[in-house]
Amino acid sequence: MAEETRSAERIPRRPAPEFTEVKSFGEALKTHGLIGTAVDDKNQYGPVGMMVLLFIVAAITSLGLLLIRSS
Repeated sequence: MAEETRSAERIPRRPAPEFTEVKSFGEALKTHGLIGTAVDDKNQYGPVGMMVLLFIVAAITSLGLLLIRSS
């Protein structure tokens, strides 16, 4: 059945990227850093790293908007 689905796809699938298995998100950050984990998908915690990165960017943006508003 998977063969039928793949032959009917218009956009061919790319091969899955290689990643390193780590035991925890903390170990992932120590090994590959936040950018390597979130953006480069170097381990299985890429989605978690992207959520943390989103929270950091949202916090910086809100602080910037508060500073603009208060001046």
